[in-house]
Amino acid sequence: SRKILSKDKTFSWKNILEPHDSFYIGSDVFYTYIVQNGLWKLRMEQKTKDGYLKIAEHLRKALLDGQFPEEIKEQLMQMIEYFGQSPIIVRSSSLLEDSFGNAFAGKYESIFSVNQGTAEERLNKLEEYIKRIFASTMNEDALSYRLQRGLDMADEQMALLVQRVSGSYHKNYFFPDVAGVGISYNTFAWNEKMDPKAGMLRIVFGLGTRAVNRVEDDYPRVAALDDPLSRPYHDSKYLKRFSQHKVDILNISSNNLETLDVSKILEELPETKNKLFGNEDTIAREKMKELKIKGESAWNLNFDGLFSETDFKDIISKMLKNLEKEYQYPVDIEFTVNFKTDGTYFINLLQCRPLQVRGIGKKISIPSNISKEKILFETKGNFMGGNIAQKIWKIFYVNPQKYHNLPEKEKYSLARLIGKFNKTISDKERNAVILVGPGRWGTSTPSLGVPVNFSEINNISLLVEIDYESGNIQPELSFGTHFFQDLVETDISYAAVFSGVDKGYFNEKFLSNYNNVSKKYFPDQAVLNEAIEIYEFEKTNLQVLSDVVSQKMICFLG
Repeated sequence: SRKILSKDKTFSWKNILEPHDSFYIGSDVFYTYIVQNGLWKLRMEQKTKDGYLKIAEHLRKALLDGQFPEEIKEQLMQMIEYFGQSPIIVRSSSLLEDSFGNAFAGKYESIFSVNQGTAEERLNKLEEYIKRIFASTMNEDALSYRLQRGLDMADEQMALLVQRVSGSYHKNYFFPDVAGVGISYNTFAWNEKMDPKAGMLRIVFGLGTRAVNRVEDDYPRVAALDDPLSRPYHDSKYLKRFSQHKVDILNISSNNLETLDVSKILEELPETKNKLFGNEDTIAREKMKELKIKGESAWNLNFDGLFSETDFKDIISKMLKNLEKEYQYPVDIEFTVNFKTDGTYFINLLQCRPLQVRGIGKKISIPSNISKEKILFETKGNFMGGNIAQKIWKIFYVNPQKYHNLPEKEKYSLARLIGKFNKTISDKERNAVILVGPGRWGTSTPSLGVPVNFSEINNISLLVEIDYESGNIQPELSFGTHFFQDLVETDISYAAVFSGVDKGYFNEKFLSNYNNVSKKYFPDQAVLNEAIEIYEFEKTNLQVLSDVVSQKMICFLG
């Protein structure tokens, strides 16, 4: 991807791109390691149908406990000497992972090394992280993913990239100013004036871990590149709530990856940078003063200055379009941005791969003047999955209020019941199921949504996130995350319904006209059946229609 940009005669990319600085560890090292530690027979047993899952855990532990040959350790030491004590990241780059059509998003590990201490200590850490990534080929998530994609018998060989971390030192901390994901085609356009072809970004302050994952109680900045100051929600009261509050950094003193309050870090940066990333929360500052609370000032991270005061938007747009043109396909990039004291900046292009997207599909005409009582939900924008015309078999609805009132333990139990229900869906084309619930599906924090694993929802046809204002629960447009890649690859459509927003509507009364049959599926779950509602529509004409051109999705009784 860097080479593609270097051939662009219309712009001098070398003046804005950080120099490439990484090593690769070839897949031959992976094979050498397996043979050296006497694991070849075990690997062959694991590759059989009976041993695929049964042997995997044994092999995973054995991969963690092995030793490298001396000649490989010598080359790893040369790498350590080259990087010195600069922080590095060890990233998976396997044969199957880097093939076209299988994203493997988040299935294998990438590990930051703060890389402090003696050369011997740093070498030991590097060896440990390489072993962990080798062993991640036997993780249950990765194995299930390969099985689902028909790759269970394919030969998986793990190679690695070892990269110098992009960023700068701020006293004892090391991190980039901005990190994020860029996507050249925005299927989440939430405004009819937005052009999906303009692309979009998910950006965060600090390390990019919060941009590629759904992180507990924290939200990256989502920006459409043709209207970056617009937000998916219209009410200004959401600005602070649904923004970034924590930052991931590398602590040089403690030699660890740490998570800190954004305000603690912003206080140590020059004022010019802070104005690009956010603004001081004057209301919170006055409240702290009134209550005589001492500490760091409160900040709202919005990145408005980055888009309005610099040419960053234009540069990143040009980068995405150039790469998309050469790939002849939409692309997904990861990048960092680092500002100098004079206001100039450098971009580090960390990764580029074809974006897994569903085609627009055949033209869909959405009827007008559908009466409200016949509509379950509708949304303008905030959906993905292309043009859809799908008859619905069942609806699995998690009641927001009743879910909110459940003890945390019961919320996890509810997620496991969804997994059981998911297994009853044998043909998602003929038996399409909509899964509707509050906030973020797949979160690890039950207060933000239902904590399902992806394998517990992989037979669903449409996943719907709704907001629940009383419980302070909000959907998160996760386009560009590992969660999003799983949805696309499993052919699951997605919609976020924000009530109170133009064309955002969820009609709970609609479901009250039908019988809740949850007890038929879970007869012994009295407490959880209060929060679970299952409705069957085999004999009715409940359908979902979506049209990418008009940016509308609707579920209604036809």
